Amino acid sequence: MRPNDNCPIDAMRRRLLTGAGATAALTLGELLFPRAAQAAPRRGGTFVYTNTYPNNRMGDARTGRHPQHWLDLNNRSAYNALTWVDENLEVQPELATAWEPSADLKVWDITLREGVLFHDGREMTADDVVSSYRFHQTATGYAKQIVKVEKVGRKVRMTLDAPNSEFPYVLAEYHLMIMPAAEKDAIGLAGIGTGPFRIASLDPKRRIILERNEKYWRAGFPYLDRLEVVSSPGRMEGALNGFRGGLFDAVIGVDPGLLPDLERTPDLKYSLSSSGDQALMVIPKVAGSPLDDKRVRQALALAADREKIIRIVYGKKAGWVGNDSHLTPANAVFQPLQRMHDVARARALLAEAGPPNGVKLPTFYFAPTWPEVPRVFQVLAESVKEAGIVLPIEQRPSDGYRQWRVEDAEKTRKHRFAYTPAGPRNPGVSLYRLRPDNNESGYWRGAGCDEYMALYQKSLAEPSTEKRRANYVRMQEILRDEVPILSAGGRRNLLIHKPNVHDLRNHSQFWSMRFDEVWKS
Repeated sequence: MRPNDNCPIDAMRRRLLTGAGATAALTLGELLFPRAAQAAPRRGGTFVYTNTYPNNRMGDARTGRHPQHWLDLNNRSAYNALTWVDENLEVQPELATAWEPSADLKVWDITLREGVLFHDGREMTADDVVSSYRFHQTATGYAKQIVKVEKVGRKVRMTLDAPNSEFPYVLAEYHLMIMPAAEKDAIGLAGIGTGPFRIASLDPKRRIILERNEKYWRAGFPYLDRLEVVSSPGRMEGALNGFRGGLFDAVIGVDPGLLPDLERTPDLKYSLSSSGDQALMVIPKVAGSPLDDKRVRQALALAADREKIIRIVYGKKAGWVGNDSHLTPANAVFQPLQRMHDVARARALLAEAGPPNGVKLPTFYFAPTWPEVPRVFQVLAESVKEAGIVLPIEQRPSDGYRQWRVEDAEKTRKHRFAYTPAGPRNPGVSLYRLRPDNNESGYWRGAGCDEYMALYQKSLAEPSTEKRRANYVRMQEILRDEVPILSAGGRRNLLIHKPNVHDLRNHSQFWSMRFDEVWKS
């Protein structure tokens, strides 16, 4: 029997199973009386949340309203993109209602939604989209593949430098927001968008206050009168204390390791996303390093007790095991590892590689991007000892960490043996991050890398979803064999909120969360 969309019990069950916006702490009354739990949304009220996720692009008093320098990554409070990626990581219409590629997948004609108004009451046109993307072409990496953007009647045409079968996902990226047309040096600075809320006041790097956009193109939304966003990067304890003290209605980006304690906390509900960011070990393949030998990398991957990491750091619910790619279980093409922990095989590989009694690896560096990152690598370093692998680890400051860990790429093509966080995206973007000229692959090379990139280029020019899926599966098999990176552990995004907050839907991509449908009772 198929679920009935009009049945509250089926709707609740479906949300629980999919994890899309599911609230995991339902009361007995909500289970017994689902109709009462799904009361009609109420308009009005102020919703205050704080986000602990770091954002290194925050602007100042002049630039803080610009979507390139937003207070946190939830740009869609004030802005919209042409498309949106939903909780299942599927692309959906936003300011674009349709997109049609040429036969070679290099030219895309985009149909714009009609009747969309900016906050100042002016109608959005193709000129605004063209102006916005001409800015993005110079300011945002994802838009640099666009070699030409032009108005064609009421549509916008984008010409790419190469085929891209998954280009509609790119149009959803959080920096590619649509702004009123203006000169490059002025566009976006007014903070005017098409989103559900308009900016009322801004305290750079601390707080933004937004008010309902009465002209919003989604009729009837948003429900809230006012949205207040407080930035708390790296200040987990302060954010939680503020929540307990009534300062915040919700905290986004809570340490998933705290879930067992939160489950026992009264007057609190929580929501876990289906997946989320993961902690990747970028493995440099430098001549003379033991890690340049594929067998040593394979041994490290088999020696790491990933399930133990998840169990100790995240518990049963809040973590997930990666497969040494940038893909996550939220991606339909994700292939779980068949052999996650095999100490005997790891020892045999090390013996084949040369060190009969194990190996001491170079120092591995990490920064506490999330509160649990030190625990992840402490458990990993301890677990690989059983296979005879000594893994020294060292914590570095978060400030300037990314610049420090990437050596001069143009001159040395080196990368430190170090951690990098990775968020979930579509396969076309995620798998591209392991190209040989990118530091995240550790400048991978060889026959396996060549096959991987050939499959990637083939997929970009392939209109068939099923054929692309087959290529993506093979690419993951190559990564499992070559191990250019290692996934130490994945976190499911965790948010908490007060019981009177409704329809606050979590997302594997924090930056794709929307607050249109949030309401308070």
